[in-house]
Amino acid sequence: RAYSQRDMKEGDIMIGTQVARIVESKNPAFAVGAFVVGGRGWRTHFISDGKDLQLLPSNWPESLPRSLALGTVGMPGLTAYFGLLEVCKMKPGETVLVNAAAGAVGSVVGQLAKIGGCKVVGCAGSDDKVAYLKKLGFDEAFNYKTVKSLDEALRKASPDGYDCFFDNVGGEFASVAINQMKKYGRIAVCGAISQYNDSVPQKGPYVQIPMIFKELRMEGFIVSRWSNRREEGVKALLKWVVEGKVKYHEQVTEGFENMPVAFIGMLKGENIGKAVVKV
Repeated sequence: RAYSQRDMKEGDIMIGTQVARIVESKNPAFAVGAFVVGGRGWRTHFISDGKDLQLLPSNWPESLPRSLALGTVGMPGLTAYFGLLEVCKMKPGETVLVNAAAGAVGSVVGQLAKIGGCKVVGCAGSDDKVAYLKKLGFDEAFNYKTVKSLDEALRKASPDGYDCFFDNVGGEFASVAINQMKKYGRIAVCGAISQYNDSVPQKGPYVQIPMIFKELRMEGFIVSRWSNRREEGVKALLKWVVEGKVKYHEQVTEGFENMPVAFIGMLKGENIGKAVVKV
């Protein structure tokens, strides 16, 4: 939604990414029947010269849904991978906080942090999602909508504070969490879903005082920064999924005509894991 507000005008084809099957080809690099990832928006068919397409890895197991190339083994998974390794620079033994933790990015963040030897605290917006986080191996998880005090819930989950905060939400949550960072903590600003639907921008609190006194580092990022390392990330994620070290969940909606409903549901937090539409 943030991109559509910034880059699109009424009448444009809605932006989006698909796993597509080649039905006709004059390009020897793309055989008929092969599957590719392409960012060609909400449409059932498209024509491409191949420059903007990525073939699914040749070792993709038959047992895995190809739609994972849009989620855990795709852009959201890569966001978690590079955000943790390059922005948070997490180290074994540290404590990582992630919000929107049952979503496509957050659920991978938590699992990769566990693989990296960290303690992981996640929060989500329903008891079902919290149960899912526990199943994924999160050390602590809570429902931010039902706790009396977010500040208290964060303190209880990690009394010593947080080394890394992977922020998908922004807004009030981030304002509370920043005060519980440890000295020299790192904050990866990945998303701000609490603000995407606002017609009037939210106002502060402001971050300068905790950032100064705790000497924090806060960095915003978009995963395309590491597009030259995409293959590395996909290979690692696919390996962990095949080994069962990274689990996934997809919210699958059937039918092209139901794309708006699925999209609105995702923004309302109705999905666990990646929301995809099967066409």
